[in-house]
Amino acid sequence: MFQILYQSDDLVAIDKPSGIKVHRGVCDPRDEAFVLQRLRDQIGKRLYPVHRLDRPTSGVLVFALTPGAARSLAKSFARHEVRKTYLAVVRGYTAENGEIDRPLRKDPRQKGKDARRQAALTRYVRLDTAELPIAVGPYATSRYSLVQVSPRTGRMHQIRRHLCHLAHPVIGDRQYGDNKHNRSFKERWQCERLLLAATELTLPLPGSRTRHNIVAPISGAFNAIIRMLGWQASLPPEWLVRDTEILNDPIGD
Repeated sequence: MFQILYQSDDLVAIDKPSGIKVHRGVCDPRDEAFVLQRLRDQIGKRLYPVHRLDRPTSGVLVFALTPGAARSLAKSFARHEVRKTYLAVVRGYTAENGEIDRPLRKDPRQKGKDARRQAALTRYVRLDTAELPIAVGPYATSRYSLVQVSPRTGRMHQIRRHLCHLAHPVIGDRQYGDNKHNRSFKERWQCERLLLAATELTLPLPGSRTRHNIVAPISGAFNAIIRMLGWQASLPPEWLVRDTEILNDPIGD
């Protein structure tokens, strides 16, 4: 069952685990599990998707529960009235903060000069760093940054593609990342997941001017990595599951 973070007559927000797609695609196998079908069965209500998270990304995921709420939320996302905050572990030391204003192909699989590109803007703040006495590739040590990321647009794989462009790929990213560092995290800490999570989402509630903030605490393998690298004090307490909850939270997600 999914952890429900917030539910009203208009919408439901869950903590989406890493490794599961939001809904079925054209080429997906019929027996694969999807959030949309599983959550619909869990709460016994029809769901209307209003945004998405990549399969390997965890965190706050919202569905509308009525057609009217779906239209209202879709407008809020389109007007950039929804504030999205992500947490990521990346290779290397990033700048203290920065802005990535780089158009992206609508479909990452498209190649060539004629591929359609869309405006894409991502802002980030470095929260902490760590240097480990572990040789990965040609260097004697390994450096990593913990970054808070705020995408201002919603392009496919935007955060992952933008951070890759900075030469600071997200750890665990099999498509845009560094396989040497991904393998190091897997072998040393049994962490295979993408270290990217939607930690907070603030949105206007349908039919109201009230803005509501929804938080998905970091858990599982991501939580364990943050604690092993000593980064707990760099995060708001509500962004991490409590120490007493870790024993019931599998490291492999």
